[in-house]
Amino acid sequence: MPRGGASELKSDDGSVVKAPKNPKATILVVDDEPAVLRVLMTRLQLAGYRVISAENGEQAIEVFHDESPDLVVLDVMLPKLDGFAVCRRLRAESCVPIIFLTALEAISERVAGLDLGADDYLSKPFSPKELETRIATILRRMGPGAAVAEPRELPVGQGVMRLGDLVVDTNRRQVSRAGDRIGLTYTEFSLLELLFREPGRVVPRAEILEQLWGYPPRRAADLRVVDVYVARLRGKLEPDPRNPELILTVRGIGYASQRLGEFPSAIAS
Repeated sequence: MPRGGASELKSDDGSVVKAPKNPKATILVVDDEPAVLRVLMTRLQLAGYRVISAENGEQAIEVFHDESPDLVVLDVMLPKLDGFAVCRRLRAESCVPIIFLTALEAISERVAGLDLGADDYLSKPFSPKELETRIATILRRMGPGAAVAEPRELPVGQGVMRLGDLVVDTNRRQVSRAGDRIGLTYTEFSLLELLFREPGRVVPRAEILEQLWGYPPRRAADLRVVDVYVARLRGKLEPDPRNPELILTVRGIGYASQRLGEFPSAIAS
């Protein structure tokens, strides 16, 4: 398959699937299995997306730079550069959403991908419909044009919180400490917003998963997505992540943010 994919594909019944004239978003699908690649590209084009493709890690980086996709569907086991290496490279320059596809059964391998900044993962074999649902959920959460490296500049109005020495601007989706920006992905910022929407309320892990990732936990391993992202957020925001002060663990239930009133300098405007 040529680099960047094709404008037309054949569906399972042999009919030609043309690229949509007004696509909802551009999706980069990276997989070294031609059959898997063709099925995913066909299904996503039928769902209204512009779909581009790559068959190895090095090609994925090139296509990403050429096409600036809105979301990346990335297989872990790739030739030349594996999916983890590709994710690491993309995260160094962009907050584009990344969904990992993995045939690896070990939870530790899946957690490793999330630790690198992936937004979600699906275990092979999976339903293409489930992938469509997860893509739609992530893109809906982000809004149009949000996958660029720099957040959109919006007028400052209401929605600014001070949490100790942190300033959280929900308009620009920015967090800073002493004037220095703290880089959060859109998923990380969405998690921060959810936890501080009602300061002090215990938010169950299942609720976090459903609100941010759009699906209920079907097995205990699904909730690891939430735990990994809370750990990532603590690592960026907490002075001592091992003894968190902003985001507290409520054992057996979920997580709670500190009440705003518990911060001497906390304000919400």
